[in-house]
Amino acid sequence: MKETLTIEGGPVVLAPTDTRDLPQALAGHREETETLLTRHGAVLFRGFDMGTPEDFVCFGHAASETRLAYTYRSTPRSTVTDGVFTTTEYPADQEIALHCENAYQRTWPRKLAFFCHTAATTGGETPLADLRKVTAALDSGLLRRFERHGVRYIRHYRPHIDLPWQTVFQTDSREGVAAYCADHGIDHTWLDDTTLRTAQTSQGVAHHPLTGERVVFNQAHLFHSSNLPPETARALTSLYGPEGLPRNATYGDGTPFAAGELATVREAFAGAQVAFPWQAGDVLLVDNMRMAHGRRPYTGPRRVLATLMEAHTPAGHRGGPAH
Repeated sequence: MKETLTIEGGPVVLAPTDTRDLPQALAGHREETETLLTRHGAVLFRGFDMGTPEDFVCFGHAASETRLAYTYRSTPRSTVTDGVFTTTEYPADQEIALHCENAYQRTWPRKLAFFCHTAATTGGETPLADLRKVTAALDSGLLRRFERHGVRYIRHYRPHIDLPWQTVFQTDSREGVAAYCADHGIDHTWLDDTTLRTAQTSQGVAHHPLTGERVVFNQAHLFHSSNLPPETARALTSLYGPEGLPRNATYGDGTPFAAGELATVREAFAGAQVAFPWQAGDVLLVDNMRMAHGRRPYTGPRRVLATLMEAHTPAGHRGGPAH
């Protein structure tokens, strides 16, 4: 493999040399690839013979010894094959805000990869944002509050509103939900026969295990009601009250976010983002603790698949905020 260019603020691009078989090429250059991933935060493999989900499975095995299931879900996805999922299945006209995968959980994938099976006609990029730049753009007081208190995520599961609990927890059993919540430090309560409430406090920042750099690492800006269109937020609040929204976020001690705090987080992500157009067959390997990702609206068919790798839990706790 050879470097062809580096997208400023984004991935380094690797192209084939002696073989177009990406899993084979990666197996022979894994250490160099890991070095590039640490240096740049993302590596884009372009021009290899990658045409099917099964090819992507082989890439995943070559890239990492461990792939992760997608449990305690926050967005609709479908399993395609062994360890491979669709990316979030939101309508094509919607943008998906920049975020780090599973940053609302106490354990998350250290790496993830995307495979462009079918590129959109227009749009559909997967923008990236360097978390170091995002963190540097945030107020030091906000970062201290994130680090001190963490973020508490409150979710209510009701029929026909947001994701059903059976999808989120990948089980039809209430006992299975209780076991998962007990194992992962999630408070759960059945408010009635059909309504489940969960709450969990997770980290607000994280330290990269290889570089030691502190970065903002949570999804408060996605879960908080301010992420909803105003008319939707008003309608849901009218139906369920401010304490019963399908999803919301506070500081870990229950303190609400001040007006504008999460707007500055969204602005910091937006200011750091870079994007490139997908080409069919592209594979993007991402350091989940260095780069956030999102999705831009698109037209035409688009199929981008994902796989999650290498579970990371911060030392000293089951993923809750470090004090």
